[in-house]
Amino acid sequence: MALPLFSPSDDPGPNFAGLIRRMQVADGPHGTALPAVTASGAFTVPGLGDVRHGTTVAALRFADGVVMAGDRRATEGHSIAHRAMEKVFPADRFSAVAIAGAAGPAVEMVRLFQTQLEHYEKVEGVVLSLEGKANQLGQMVRDNLAMAMQGLAVVPLFAGYDLARGTGRIFTYDVTGGHYEETEHNATGSGGRDARTTIKLGYRVGLSRDSAVELAIEALYEAADEDSATGGPDVVRGIYPLVATVTADGFQAVADTEVAERFATLIERRQAEGRQP
Repeated sequence: MALPLFSPSDDPGPNFAGLIRRMQVADGPHGTALPAVTASGAFTVPGLGDVRHGTTVAALRFADGVVMAGDRRATEGHSIAHRAMEKVFPADRFSAVAIAGAAGPAVEMVRLFQTQLEHYEKVEGVVLSLEGKANQLGQMVRDNLAMAMQGLAVVPLFAGYDLARGTGRIFTYDVTGGHYEETEHNATGSGGRDARTTIKLGYRVGLSRDSAVELAIEALYEAADEDSATGGPDVVRGIYPLVATVTADGFQAVADTEVAERFATLIERRQAEGRQP
């Protein structure tokens, strides 16, 4: 397949979503119309039934960067649809994105976002700034607004290490694509309120990496205790929330063994204090 050529006035440049829209084929291989692809990468499909939703994700700053965490449960109405869904992804080497909302459009949005950042770097020869990445994700959320009005809302959480400023930064979004920088921490999803409260009570400026990971884990534990759509640690199946850090050394996932040990320590500490685990 030959590479497409565009006139100067029609060149999509580093915008990968714009490139896809220009190359979209009107008809499928058998003469049937293809589903419309929005800039968020979501497909418009009629007759939707129950839709899987992802729930609680959180992020907080620490001395060397940011910690991002998310539970693993996806729900369909009042049922558990999936017990090991991934909700925390590397956007690129120095940033991460976590998803809450309709699972299908959310995962597609993340994949398109990852591709967009890689495409921009290849076309422009430089890495997009952290604020530029936040703006790109906001545009994708805004382009999903029509689907959000039909109940397929996607509300991501974006965080990364700003190489220019030498610090971690966190951005939150609303369904209209508006994005807002948070000073120290935030959480979103159905259990977001309980997670935010837990982080707010335990947060201190300049936390170490270990303390920040412990606080993120405790926040998800409290959210799971209050919100049925948020999954806690599943010791029997060996399923634990996803936790990752982003520092000057890049994105790094926290090993499941470490997360399991920290959950065990949290439960033991509560039992020693006479509190219900």
